[in-house]
Amino acid sequence: MTNLFLRGPFVYGKANWVEGAERPTIAVEVHARKNGRAICSGCDRPGPGYDRLPERRFEFVPLWGIAVYFVYALRRVDCPRCGVTAERVPWARGKCHLSISYRWFLARWAKRLPWDEVARIFHTTWRSVFESVKHAVFWGVLHRDLDRIEAIGVDELQWQRGHHYLTLVYQIEDGLKRLLWVAQERTEQSLRGFFQFLSAEARLSIRFVCSDMWQPYLNVIAEQLSKAVHVLDRFHIMKKMNEAIDEVRRAEAARLERDGYEPVLKHSRWCLLKPDRTDEEDRSQLAGTSGLDYQLVPGLGHGLGRRRRGSEQQGETDYQKSVWFSHLRSD
Repeated sequence: MTNLFLRGPFVYGKANWVEGAERPTIAVEVHARKNGRAICSGCDRPGPGYDRLPERRFEFVPLWGIAVYFVYALRRVDCPRCGVTAERVPWARGKCHLSISYRWFLARWAKRLPWDEVARIFHTTWRSVFESVKHAVFWGVLHRDLDRIEAIGVDELQWQRGHHYLTLVYQIEDGLKRLLWVAQERTEQSLRGFFQFLSAEARLSIRFVCSDMWQPYLNVIAEQLSKAVHVLDRFHIMKKMNEAIDEVRRAEAARLERDGYEPVLKHSRWCLLKPDRTDEEDRSQLAGTSGLDYQLVPGLGHGLGRRRRGSEQQGETDYQKSVWFSHLRSD
């Protein structure tokens, strides 16, 4: 390949097959055009040339397992603003030996496979994959649009052994789910940093927020999103509901025992906290307990509890069990 234009004031030179390499390798020479001026990497302005650096190899996307490199000697620019700096080239940034195209290539594969597996498949290092993902994340941060966010979710993630957490904020709208914020720890300051990062218009556009019941999160959400609808996650709603039901069950069982009844609710905790829908009809036929609050447990009759005194006789059929107490009028 000779004199094919590359992006900017550069052209491709010869493509050479490298002998003696660990794996098949193609080295493509890159040259600056004679009438092309070097661009300062600090201020992106053209400037007079100063000298040239030694040749460097920039790794490109491999072709069918064949490693591909761009070989180019960077020019240095005598910039009146930035001083003597290396020129900006369109295929790479800074001192990184990976081309921009190869960075994006590795970052896309890192979404589908473990990073060490990506490094092994493409004969590179874990560090190169990490730097590629970092490049993609920073690019996304600089180019994301945060002006039209309507629903967010706040949660924590344990990332080390022990109590080490990260605070995460997601956008959770229909058709658009993305990570917006990551901060260390799960404190008020961790979450408040996200709202300080947003503009005032972006904060006002948030209409819904979903979170757990971690108190630092609740404090910041009440402070920053006082007009938004705050939805608690299902896990904590059911947890609080079960705690309330269990508290009522314990109080009712203690009251029945004080009144002289045997603790019929002693082993009923999980029946109340986790009902089985298939047995709802059978449960509705059970007789109630004497002394129970029938508004709390509708449909229950009298006589399931038994006093410690008095004779008793039990009969059983295929459909129900009945207990007869000599001192009561009904079974």
